[in-house]
Amino acid sequence: MLTRQRILLTALFITGLVADFSNQLYAQSAPVGVKNIVLVHGAWADGSNWAKIIPMLEAKGYQVTAVQNPLTSLEDDVAATKRVIAVQDGPVLLVAHSWGGVVITQAGNDPKVLGLVYVAAFAPGDNESLTDAAKAFPPAPGPGEGRPDGAGFVTLTAKGVHQYFCPDLTTAERNVILATQGPLAIDVGNQKVAKAAWKTKPTWYLVASEDQMINPDLERSFAKNMKAKTLVLKSSHVPMLSQPAKVAAFITEAAGTVKPN
Repeated sequence: MLTRQRILLTALFITGLVADFSNQLYAQSAPVGVKNIVLVHGAWADGSNWAKIIPMLEAKGYQVTAVQNPLTSLEDDVAATKRVIAVQDGPVLLVAHSWGGVVITQAGNDPKVLGLVYVAAFAPGDNESLTDAAKAFPPAPGPGEGRPDGAGFVTLTAKGVHQYFCPDLTTAERNVILATQGPLAIDVGNQKVAKAAWKTKPTWYLVASEDQMINPDLERSFAKNMKAKTLVLKSSHVPMLSQPAKVAAFITEAAGTVKPN
């Protein structure tokens, strides 16, 4: 009988140790700072552009949501992004790519948003459009491969995708992007941001030095103008697909730096 009691006590002791160790592991893996990350895609894309990033962030304990922008207007894309922000259960880090940078520059004024990460993205100022923000630098060649469809939208040609948008991806990956690209409303480039959120919130900027959709010098100018914590990667326009681990680490750094009130 005594032996059985000792076995039972020993088992309970070991179970307690295991539970305590598991709790410690959970505490170590729980996100520091902001736990809700909202990803905003750009033009000629959809939420699947973040497919390699999402599991990496979730493995760190973050709650990740990718917005599906309609790409019909700045107002519509901001509304789609704000709907996602609204359902998060706490403070948010907004991350955007390309045209999505214009979207988060406006949507980021939401009080739940504590920080902004721009990944090869546009970052206009107050009362500026994408066109206004880009005019100081020569245009990149890629957007010249946009073709209007007769219904007020533009899509990229196969050459535009393969040669300019994502040349550092595999052929299979480039074909998927070509097939899934979201058409962009022609007039979005002239729609203005009312108030630039990056002026009042912490910002991070990832420059893609081999970008052929946005002039990399323009990207550097955005980063400098907003005094953003900056990372430069030798990448095409889609570093989140060509170098996802580095991009995920950059986002994680930002999320861990921003402290909820």
